[in-house]
Amino acid sequence: MTPSMGRRGQRFSGMDQQPALLLIFIIALLTAMAGRLAWLQLAHGSENRVLADENRVRLVPRSPMRGRLLDRRGRLMAGNRLTYNLYLLPKELNDARWQQLQPRLANLLQIPADRLNHQRQSGLNPDGYRIELIADLKPDQVLRLKEQQGNLQGLQVDQDYRRSYTYGALGAHVLGYTSPITDAEYQYLEEKGYRIQDRIGRIGIEAVYENHLRGEWGGQQLEVNAAGEVQRVLGDKQAKAGKDLTLTLDLDLQRAADEALGTVAKGAIVALDPRTGAVRAMASKPNYDPNIFSRNINTAEWKFLNRTEAPLLNRALQGFPPASTFKIVTTAAGIESGLMNAKSTLPTFNSFCYAGMCYGDHGSFGAIGFPLALAVSSNSFYYQVGLKVGEAELFKAARRFGYGSYTGIELKTEESPGLLGDAAWKKQVLKEAWTPVDTITSAIGQGALQVTPLQMARLYAAVANGGNLVTPHLVEGKHVPKPQGMGLKADTIKMLHQGLRRAVTEGTAKVLADPNLPAVAGKTGTGEDPPRPDHAWFGGYAPAEKPQLVIVAFAENSGGYGGTVSAPMVKKLMEVFFKKMPAQAALTNSGAKPTTWP
Repeated sequence: MTPSMGRRGQRFSGMDQQPALLLIFIIALLTAMAGRLAWLQLAHGSENRVLADENRVRLVPRSPMRGRLLDRRGRLMAGNRLTYNLYLLPKELNDARWQQLQPRLANLLQIPADRLNHQRQSGLNPDGYRIELIADLKPDQVLRLKEQQGNLQGLQVDQDYRRSYTYGALGAHVLGYTSPITDAEYQYLEEKGYRIQDRIGRIGIEAVYENHLRGEWGGQQLEVNAAGEVQRVLGDKQAKAGKDLTLTLDLDLQRAADEALGTVAKGAIVALDPRTGAVRAMASKPNYDPNIFSRNINTAEWKFLNRTEAPLLNRALQGFPPASTFKIVTTAAGIESGLMNAKSTLPTFNSFCYAGMCYGDHGSFGAIGFPLALAVSSNSFYYQVGLKVGEAELFKAARRFGYGSYTGIELKTEESPGLLGDAAWKKQVLKEAWTPVDTITSAIGQGALQVTPLQMARLYAAVANGGNLVTPHLVEGKHVPKPQGMGLKADTIKMLHQGLRRAVTEGTAKVLADPNLPAVAGKTGTGEDPPRPDHAWFGGYAPAEKPQLVIVAFAENSGGYGGTVSAPMVKKLMEVFFKKMPAQAALTNSGAKPTTWP
């Protein structure tokens, strides 16, 4: 073999190895691709499928309409109104583009830029397709956004519903309001189906019956292209509206209660059906318009809500000194204890002295019994009753009427149990022993006593219905216990009824002795609250023979008397309630002779 042939042989030998090397390279490449494919599809297939769907599929949520709130006759008190919101689409509007768009948007809508930033940041989350940027747009804002739509990619105007309270502030403390959930609330409400910036009932019926009223979210699954443009609808779930709720409230009576409270700065009115405990009206002042929570609250509104007078506080469920209305309890204690009876009489004095101290009265009425003592609200009479029965019997009677405990109304988180400052309480809280002086002051409702207007209405209902303790309620249903018999003596009920009737015909509540009303029975009270002005109370029921309605009116620190401030409020409600009363029914109010309990 020549040298030249050797070199040629080597060259051809190297060329013969190239296909083998190429084949090895191709096999290695295919193996790597197969491994990568296996890694993507088998090991991480489900994860990557989700990522792909997130880039291809968009979920557009659709909020449900909240259930309506109706009065007992089906009249709308709270519903929903159509509104327009501005939404931001985070996947189409990154941080850099948002910084460019934000100043223009703030100028377009006349809204502070920092507010837009806050709304965007609070709504950002990994699963969110859109963020509610501005709720309840004004018509001119919607028009401006529509005109600039081509320059606002990543923003969307869409329809929504907002809670609407038909009569504004009317019944606000009972109905409550809705507002967006907070970031902290979302952490545990998400599993219950709530979404970021979803709305929830805060107080009143809106909060108590949240699950009944809220409904279920719906929405659309949309397929979009790389530019975010919708290609087709993949699925559509209709939002499920919440359920309506019929309340025990009577719209006409509720309106009358709100109007009656217009004469005082602070106070409350409660109206009950004494037979069942159904609440016909519940009003508190100062009040507020819950519609402000369905839009963007301004600075002035926020300051108003945070006033020292506490407009959001339902005063019908807060405790106050009961004053002379507590003499109803003292009457019951005297007869129920067996230490006194229906025929018992006691002398009365301008000033009653005991253990070297004297306690005033507004007159001397001679020797009188329970009915007249209630009618004229004799302090000296009830000082003596208190001393006769003692602390234990006095507070035992108060507890029988439901004082010192919750009434059972649905608004339990807002309700105070009141206060019965008995001997045990004084020893525990004040570290002092009970004295006869404490008994004397408690007997006329001026001790360490706190009673809510609702508790007081419950007490009057028990007298009106013949001795049954009802459970106040705002919605009828199985959750409402039947009235419970208190086991009071017939003489107790008879004396209470006669005394309360005579208070209207010849005592401190003559303003209700109106021939245009049925016979009314009731009791006034003026509670001391030094150094502030006095509280004024009146509670009563009608018709006296077969009561259909109990009303309690309370004027906080009004400085007036129960007979001149609160009794006229009750009269206004009774005029509305009994406006269709047959003429014959009013005749029972014309005579001064008290009606006896059947």
